[in-house]
Parts: sequence; structure tokens; C-alpha cells
Amino acid sequence: MKPASVARSSNIMPGKQSRCADSLCLIAVCALLVACDAQIDNSSSNITPPPVLLEKTGSIEAAKLIEASGLQASYSHKGDFFSHNDDGKPEVFVIGENGNDRGKMTLKPGKNKDWEDITSVPVDDGRWLVIGDIGDNGSKRKHITLHFTKEPSPGKHGRYSGRLEREHKVELTYPDGARDCEAMSYDPVSRQILLLTKRDKPARLYAIDLQTALGEKEAELKFLGTITAFRPPTVKDRAKWGGRTEWISQPTGLDISADGTEAVVISYRSLYRFHRQEGEDWITAMQRKPQEVVGPPAPQNEAVAYSVDGKSIFVTTEKLPAPVYRFQFMDKN
Repeated sequence: MKPASVARSSNIMPGKQSRCADSLCLIAVCALLVACDAQIDNSSSNITPPPVLLEKTGSIEAAKLIEASGLQASYSHKGDFFSHNDDGKPEVFVIGENGNDRGKMTLKPGKNKDWEDITSVPVDDGRWLVIGDIGDNGSKRKHITLHFTKEPSPGKHGRYSGRLEREHKVELTYPDGARDCEAMSYDPVSRQILLLTKRDKPARLYAIDLQTALGEKEAELKFLGTITAFRPPTVKDRAKWGGRTEWISQPTGLDISADGTEAVVISYRSLYRFHRQEGEDWITAMQRKPQEVVGPPAPQNEAVAYSVDGKSIFVTTEKLPAPVYRFQFMDKN
């Protein structure tokens, strides 16, 4: 694998350093990334890997968002992101790009058995959030559930609060038995909600078209294929991760850019960036080797989201303290 081209201090844009939290400036974060053997894999082509800016923008300040396992950018309020815990109360939290607390809402009716990811879909002239109650560590659940709710807006003083009305839910089954899944996103090209499993090796990609998801109370997912592109653990990984080594390459979050041309998968160890060519579906595009960046330096990365303009990728972790990181691939700018 080729080493990533990581931006140095001379490339830092004005004002970046002042936004780094806890006195951790961009060059220090980049140094951490290099120390972690940051890499981008473009071995399938002769293109020089693009440089990557990695910046810690802050930490999650919402006191009750203690296990952030999903992240989705707001389409109507730039800079706001929706997130949730992976169990407990059925609450949706809102944070800013720097992790600041923007409030929370309670989904009603709703139950949080194992919420693992969140995405956004177009409905009529607006956007609805889709909350994925899709986790299943023991692969024993009879069905998983998607909850649909209208994307909320802030109220007084710019904060989110109160009740979040559930508009619809659909219970899904797999065609080949129960699966553990922590990664879900919406593909605007195929108009499908995609689910990427965690505990299968190789990971398995499933889909349900949006029309069916919105129109039915029960449905079966469609199996699209397996993905072998996630790099297995190395000897160095085993020394660092110990008993968790077997899971560090497995998908814990998925997002697709608003224009449908890119997808990112986060794992405990790495961020993988896939490009889709015109006319391709994602199972085809994900057969090629992705660009891989090792990092960010956090213990359990499980939440990833593109900004709506597609220029930034935000990542945060389940474990406290929960830093928020921004990736910017410089070939996007």
C-alpha cells in the first residue's frame, strides 16, 4: 500500500488552527495519523494518492450522548448532525461540527433495542430521517426495524427539543438468516437503503428500495453480494488491539455522498473511501480496492457522515471522551 499524502503545516488554511479543540492543532493530529501508519491504497491505478487533511474539530458535549453509533448531516440546517446512542432511550441528539450540544428529541412511539446507524431519505419535497435498529451481536433477532421521522428543525434559541413523531416503521428480515449490522445509508441513485454487515467475513451488502420501505410494514432485504475490500489485521494491529483485533477491519458505519458518487465505511482502525463510476451499482464499485486512511486515533469509531456538500467527512466514536474528527480529501477542493 502507498503511504497517504498528509497535509503539512504550510498547507493549513487560515483559521484552521483556532478551531482545533483541547489545544490539539491540525499539524499535531496529522503527526498522530502518520504515527499510526496512515495509508491510502490506490494500487489498482497509477494515480498519486490525494493528500488528506485530518482535523479534530472538538468533542461531543451532549452529556447523555455517551455511545454515539450513528451520524447524519442535516439537509435543512447546515452544520447540524443527528446522532443517537446504541441503546437506552429512543432519543435523537443534535450536535454541531465541533461536537457542541444542540439539543435532543424523543422518538414517539419508538424503542431503542440496538440503534446502530441513521440516514436521510427524500420524501415528497422534504427529508425524513431513518433510524436503523439493526444491531444484533448474537444474530438472533427475528427482524430488525427502520424508524422513519421527518427531519426536525430547531426551536427557540436555535435548540432542538421535544417529541419527534414517528411517521412509519418497517420490520425487515434477511433472506439468509439473522445478521449483525452497524452500517446503513441511502443511495440516491438506486433509491435504495443499503445495509452492510459487521460480523460476516467477508462483509455482506443488503438493500431495500425506498418505495417498499415506506409502503410496507414488513419486508425482506435483498442480498447484493460480499465485499472483500476491507484489509485484514496485521501483526502490528494484533500488538495494538489485542482481543479486539478480529473486529478492527469490520464495518461499523456507512455513508454515501448526497450526489451518490462516493461512499465511506468506517471501522475501528480505518476509513475506506469508495468511488462509483457512472452506471455502476455499489456492489460492483466496492469490489475495487478503496482508498484507506488509518485513523482517526479513537478507540471505537462507529459513526461517519458526509457533509451535505460532500467536501468533508465527519467521524466520532462510541467511547468517552468522544472526539469529532473531520477528513478532507484534497482532490475534492
